[in-house]
Amino acid sequence: MLRDEDGQRCLSRAEPHRFSRYNSCVLRLRPYRKGDFTRLLEIDHACFPEGIAYPEEEMRSFLAMPGAITLVAEQEKKKLAGFVIADRFHSRRLSRAMGRIITIDVLPEAQGTGIGDKMLTAAEEKLRESGCDYISLEVAVDNARALRFYKKHGYSVLKTLPRYYLGSVDGLLMGKRL
Repeated sequence: MLRDEDGQRCLSRAEPHRFSRYNSCVLRLRPYRKGDFTRLLEIDHACFPEGIAYPEEEMRSFLAMPGAITLVAEQEKKKLAGFVIADRFHSRRLSRAMGRIITIDVLPEAQGTGIGDKMLTAAEEKLRESGCDYISLEVAVDNARALRFYKKHGYSVLKTLPRYYLGSVDGLLMGKRL
């Protein structure tokens, strides 16, 4: 396992050509800090089109939820390459703690480098540690890359959410047991 100068675990250079900007020991996961907020908004808007990217108020509300778990992927020189926001909540109907991935964002130029894998795995682990045994998320039916990513991580389609995005694009509710 490789570690950075602060002793934190970091990505290895498994495929050098894919890690040109995100190479050995320049990326680590850490908890969200309030000073990260503006950059999280910028990353979200780089990842999603207008109307799907979160407005400032909605992003703030997700980050402030009592069960929110927010992790950021930090490069060398403290630049952020991505983030994940997850939520732990209690389902009255099912009488158990559940987790939800609200968003997982990786800068377009950093996609395919393993950052998303690391963030999703870390968020799932934090939710598991907090007592969740099930996790869900929503994704647009036309987001083929995200669908492949989630299926690779063991998520299954539970149901279609008609006109979920922008009032015209269907969404899919996906989930898995932790």
